[in-house]
Amino acid sequence: MQYKILIVEDETDISRLLTKILEAAGYKTKQAFSGTEAKLLLEREIPDLILLDLMLPGMSGEELLYEIREEQYCNIPVLVLSAKSSLNDKVALLKAGADDYITKPFEPEEVIARVQASLRRIGKTFSKKDVLSYKNLKLYPESRKVTINDKELILTTYEYEILYLFMQAPQKVYSRENIYELVWKGGYYGENNTVNVHVSNLRKKMKEADSAEEYIQTVYGIGFKLK
Repeated sequence: MQYKILIVEDETDISRLLTKILEAAGYKTKQAFSGTEAKLLLEREIPDLILLDLMLPGMSGEELLYEIREEQYCNIPVLVLSAKSSLNDKVALLKAGADDYITKPFEPEEVIARVQASLRRIGKTFSKKDVLSYKNLKLYPESRKVTINDKELILTTYEYEILYLFMQAPQKVYSRENIYELVWKGGYYGENNTVNVHVSNLRKKMKEADSAEEYIQTVYGIGFKLK
């Protein structure tokens, strides 16, 4: 099992170094170079651990940490990276919700040891499920396979990405703007009917595979969620 680590660091060289260190140790990584970018990535996919720099453009590391602890991904271990090394700084960050603190400059061995310790503390001992399940629906992220009642559902790339987004947070309502930005990676201008068309096609395929269940709910005036 490869655990997923989100690296939130605006300095390219440091981000690249952390990626190299973690991937050499067998972890999967994703990079965000601002607090805002990290928040968008978290809405799409929840990692097993976050390495968080404090000095970020736009939304600061402290602000992002506060939002992480307030949202549905509140239990993710967060390891703070900072050049600040005073005891008061460390105590303040730990009280704010950080799980650990790594002072820059750091040694690769220290990063790996602290990551491993944080994962152990929350019971990450190769028991994480790969498969996302909801009602009679199963989604396999590694193979991008989707089944309903054990029969494979043939989806387009965008249909799969929309469904994957929904299944990571089944209770969350996604606006059309939010879906478009996360799946198509672009700005949404309101008049575009792309999201509605793809959600409609996805619904139709799911209904054909399982006529007894409904899986996607329209929340009028807002967007969509799993039903």
